[in-house]
Amino acid sequence: MTDKTPLQNNSAAAETLSVVFHDLARESPAVAAALGGEIAASFRPRDEAPFSIVAHDEKGALIGGLNGVSHWRWLYIRHLWVAPERRGIGLGTALLRRAEAEARARACLGLYIDSFDPRAAALYERFGFTRFGEIADFPPGHSRMFFSKRIAGA
Repeated sequence: MTDKTPLQNNSAAAETLSVVFHDLARESPAVAAALGGEIAASFRPRDEAPFSIVAHDEKGALIGGLNGVSHWRWLYIRHLWVAPERRGIGLGTALLRRAEAEARARACLGLYIDSFDPRAAALYERFGFTRFGEIADFPPGHSRMFFSKRIAGA
C-alpha cells in the first residue's frame, strides 16, 4: 500500500511524501544506502569486522556462544547465549572475557551490548559494564537495557 501526500511547505516544487507499507525484509535499500553513504563519508574508517565465539560440551553440542562485530574501535556484542542448563556456572563470564580479549586485540576502546533479560543485565554489571540507557515497555511489560564498558588503558 502506498499513500502519496503533498508536502506542506513554501516550495514551488510539487514534492510529495510517499508512505509505503511493507515488511522489514523488504526495507527500502535506497534509504539504507543513502544513510550508509553519509555515515561512511562522515565517520571513517569503520573497519567493520564480525566474529563469533562458541562453546561446546564434551560431546560437541553447542552450549553457548557470542556473535559480535567491531567498528569505529568499539566491539558490539550482538548476541550472547548460554544453554539454559549451563547458566549460572560461569560460561557467560567466560564468553565475555574472550570478547574483551578480542576487543583488546583489535585495539578497541570498549564494548557495548543490549539485553531484555534482567539476569543478563546483572551479569553485564558484575563484569564491569555500565547501564547507559533503557527503554521501558519494549516489549510491553519488559525493558530493553543498553550497556557499555571502556577498556582500561585504551
